[in-house]
Amino acid sequence: MKHISVSDGVIPLGEFKSHAPRYLKNLDGPLIITQNGRPAGVLISPAEYDQIRQQQSFLESIAAGMNDVHAGRVMNEETLKNRLATARKLR
Repeated sequence: MKHISVSDGVIPLGEFKSHAPRYLKNLDGPLIITQNGRPAGVLISPAEYDQIRQQQSFLESIAAGMNDVHAGRVMNEETLKNRLATARKLR
């Protein structure tokens, strides 16, 4: 994700509404939209959104795995091989 430049990446809501097609066409990084001088929302491209979702999913998977380890829900290599072989036979 592109680093947000305060001078380029922050616009008032009124300006965004007036020039929305231009901002959407030229969107190359996060755009912070302000209302009454305060941040009200962030506009990002679909590709950036997808990247954020993939990263979040990956981190959640790691956390789930670590929780399994801490709870003792682990198996050795031999057990894993046997379960995979059984699953392949059932296909």
